[in-house]
Amino acid sequence: MNRLKEAREKREIWQKDIADYLKITQQTYSEYELEKRKIPLWLMIKLANYYNTSIDYLAGLTDEEKPYPRKETKNEI
Repeated sequence: MNRLKEAREKREIWQKDIADYLKITQQTYSEYELEKRKIPLWLMIKLANYYNTSIDYLAGLTDEEKPYPRKETKNEI
C-alpha cells in the first residue's frame, strides 16, 4: 500500500485529512498505509475517486496513474 502514502504525499495531504474524509481515525488510516490492516473495497473505491486514479494503481497492480473511463452511476460511494 505504499501507493496510498505516495498518492497522499504527492498532493501534500496529511493522514488526518484523509481519515476525516473517509470518516475513520488517523490510526486506522495509518495502519492501511503500513499494511497492518486490510483496506475494505468500498474504501479503496472512495480513495480511487478522491485521487482520480484506479484501484489497480493504488494497489500497485499497474504503474498507470490515469484512471479507467468510468461509467455514470446514480449512487456514488
